[in-house]
Amino acid sequence: MCKIEKKERKGVMGFKVLGGGGGDKFKNSMLVTTTSSPSRSKMKLWMIRATTSVLLWTCIVQLTALGDMWGPRVLKGWPACFSQESAAASSVLQDKLPSVPARVLPPKRVYKNNGYLMVSCNGGLNQMRAAICDMVAIARYLNVTLIVPELDKTSFWADPSEFQDIFDVDHFITSLRDEVRILKELPPRVKRRVELGMIYTMPPISWSDMSYYHNQILPLIQKYKVVHLNRTDARLANNGQPLDIQRLRCRVNFSALRFTSQIEELGKRVIRLLRKNGPFLVLHLRYEMDMLAFSGCTQGCNTEEVEELTRMRYAYPWWKEKIINSDLKRKDGLCPLTPEETALTLSALDIDRDIQIYIAAGEIYGAERRMASLAKAYPKLVRKETLLEPSDLRFFQNHSSQMAALDYLVSLESDIFVPTYDGNMAKVVEGHRRFLGFKKTILLDRKLLVDLIDQYTSESVNWDEFSSAVKEAHAGRMGNPTNRLMIQDRPKEEDYFYANPEECLQPLDEQLSST
Repeated sequence: MCKIEKKERKGVMGFKVLGGGGGDKFKNSMLVTTTSSPSRSKMKLWMIRATTSVLLWTCIVQLTALGDMWGPRVLKGWPACFSQESAAASSVLQDKLPSVPARVLPPKRVYKNNGYLMVSCNGGLNQMRAAICDMVAIARYLNVTLIVPELDKTSFWADPSEFQDIFDVDHFITSLRDEVRILKELPPRVKRRVELGMIYTMPPISWSDMSYYHNQILPLIQKYKVVHLNRTDARLANNGQPLDIQRLRCRVNFSALRFTSQIEELGKRVIRLLRKNGPFLVLHLRYEMDMLAFSGCTQGCNTEEVEELTRMRYAYPWWKEKIINSDLKRKDGLCPLTPEETALTLSALDIDRDIQIYIAAGEIYGAERRMASLAKAYPKLVRKETLLEPSDLRFFQNHSSQMAALDYLVSLESDIFVPTYDGNMAKVVEGHRRFLGFKKTILLDRKLLVDLIDQYTSESVNWDEFSSAVKEAHAGRMGNPTNRLMIQDRPKEEDYFYANPEECLQPLDEQLSST
């Protein structure tokens, strides 16, 4: 090994000579008089260079040997103090640990790429979830590369979450690679084109079929190389699509869109806590400030609350309907049930008052005052905030979509799911529960219910008559297998694909025969 001595000796001409006696000999050979001939000066310079080269090469060889000795240990993470015996013991311990099978990825689909599709989703979590499924299907049909969708950060909820904060982005990309190429970002060369403004941005027409995307959107992608769709809600028709496209929408929804491990684990913990105390019902009580302001439904609100909700509705320009008659809308069944109406409905359906009811919602408008009758009828009301410690939810605060993801997981696993309004979460959860085996989902007929409730509160009917009518009306509205209602040229009025994706559902008789 190249040993560097602490003692240094200086030779002539300012060179440092390292070592012991050998160095002295070298020094003596270099001592000459100033009258030396030019040939001796050249010899002296040559010897200095040769000696320096020998010393440098010796050091390099020794350092290489040192690296060969310790390199493998460093790479394997062994501390320098580990002995060979401890290393062997560690190897034996690793052999005893259960091996995790390597994940088998589907083969990549090879196709000529027609360009790149960028999308910016709009709305809440479940509206964006359905939109992502649609965009994957569209990208597959057009043979383009999809860039991981951008989530909405400008809506009422102002959630700053990125796609990878909610969904397992790597699973999303790899699980679909046999269908469509998905990238986290544009390739550098294409990205520079976009930065220079060479991109076409547009909102696609709502409820369009695949022929629209093939005839209108694909030529734009081929021309500009990159097309950005800046709105994605309900942009693909419910019906009339190729069967493989419908099934791909389901595959994305039920398999590829997996939440992050952090959200999944916390959701499992909530479910365990609930299961420990028996069966539970999830009530999607959509009686939150944004919904009431948007819908104009003010049943049971006082004057100040009505004014507050009206101001909020006018504050958001994309909420186009401004002048709303709350009473008429309620009678048409277009308002979410109030907490008071919900309590009467659950009681009329003979829901056990001792069952746990998990409230899957944000902050209820009117808080305890509006929840009093429901809490009296069903004292075992719980929320994620009451089941978990504040520290468990600290990373989810001010991230409404991540909070909604927790509610989504709990809703899927509940014994009964009851939405009080047919919004995006209600519909997507309904469809997912159908896929999981037609789990009990009570689909409330709000138009009928408000009429019956008004009759009961005005004492036109007694409790037995009221309860009997409610049960009779909902006997066939429990999430049973049914055909999706199709209405030509009126897509908003027909059944939503994601609420009843019948193309992807195993018929009930087949389920029973396979068990």
